[in-house]
Amino acid sequence: MKNIWTIASREYKLYFNTPIAYVIMGFILLVLGLIFTIAVNDVALGGGQSPPSVNAIVHGPLAFMLVFAIPAITMRLISEENREGTIELLQTAPVRDWELAVGKWLGATLFIGTIILITLVFPIILNNLVEPGIDQLMMLSGYLGILLVSMAFIALGVAISSLFTSTVAAFFTAMGINLVLWWLIAIPAQLSSPQFAAIWRYLDFGGHYNNSMARGVIELIDLVYFLSVVVVGLLVASVSLETKRWR
Repeated sequence: MKNIWTIASREYKLYFNTPIAYVIMGFILLVLGLIFTIAVNDVALGGGQSPPSVNAIVHGPLAFMLVFAIPAITMRLISEENREGTIELLQTAPVRDWELAVGKWLGATLFIGTIILITLVFPIILNNLVEPGIDQLMMLSGYLGILLVSMAFIALGVAISSLFTSTVAAFFTAMGINLVLWWLIAIPAQLSSPQFAAIWRYLDFGGHYNNSMARGVIELIDLVYFLSVVVVGLLVASVSLETKRWR
């Protein structure tokens, strides 16, 4: 655990030494701030309109942006080490391959978690503006869903980053997979026969989030699904690192 935490804390600190991290964080918070302000002003000027839901003005836009932002966060985690040859130095250190993969994943998760934590300011403000307040259980369920989605996407990003020496290739590959899992996989689910449609629906990231957690429902199948994706992603990354060790 010490090795994992050392790697994770190093990666987390590195994010704040790079401009791309501040660009991503600033862009997400700016867009959410604009959406929040417009929604609240519309209600204030409209009089009889119902207050906006947290899912509509925070969770939904945040999940949409993270689909594109997470590949930019994960693209350099291992691919840059592969390109610069520093991965060989890491592998000669007393660190197991799975510890390296988990540490990289945890560092990126902590960074994305920091962004998610900051966005709590919007539902807190909204809760003070509306009567009798927002549905806090639905808010927490939505945030749990976004965190799980982020953890799964980050694990896939780490796996993809371990397969490339080019950060650009890692970015576009991860983004392509994210788009398929979040949106495009729903297409074959609608066109396939019932028995295959169930398989496609199970693989649908957006379905697991939008059909349950975004609505305030936490189901075991969704928790198992996202955690399974995390395990598979980290396993692929570990095997990829192990393969490089014996080349």
